[in-house]
Amino acid sequence: MAAPCSLWMALVLLGALGVLPAPARASEQPGFQRDQFLGRWFAVGLASNASWFLEQKDNQAMCLIVVAPAAPEHGQGVLNLTTGFPRGEEYETRSMLLTPTNTPGHYTYTAPYSGIELQDLWVETHKKYALLYTVCADGTGFHLATLYSRTETPQDAVKDKFTAFAAAKGFPKEDIVFPPNTGKCM
Repeated sequence: MAAPCSLWMALVLLGALGVLPAPARASEQPGFQRDQFLGRWFAVGLASNASWFLEQKDNQAMCLIVVAPAAPEHGQGVLNLTTGFPRGEEYETRSMLLTPTNTPGHYTYTAPYSGIELQDLWVETHKKYALLYTVCADGTGFHLATLYSRTETPQDAVKDKFTAFAAAKGFPKEDIVFPPNTGKCM
């Protein structure tokens, strides 16, 4: 059974965190443009220090992500991030609201069940890919790096950039994965 991927999996399974030394803080992307982050993405690269991830990293599957403006009642600049992922023979979707901070490209999210606050920073967003870095605000040391791509097969140069990005955030090479497309991420 393929494990759910990316940010949603991090949110659902925060209770099972593994701890590494404090991750390097991400910085603001100069000229961040929110509109470049909107639309359909594939989660094609992952790295995390969460124990569930380390145990299941070989079973991860590519996920489909859709980022859209949230309904106006949620506030200005709030994004709705919906993740679709295979779970056995089923296909599940989960949505979350990302609230912008005063730093361009920086969003927060509070997990509904645990109340744990996550700080998400879109470090680098391009037309064809985005590098994301997520840290838990509670000081546990949890962190997650994700590569989103507009296509299911990013160029090797983009994968290399993600590998270097994740390594710079403290992830060992063996904990950086590129989940396969199981054909169920639509």
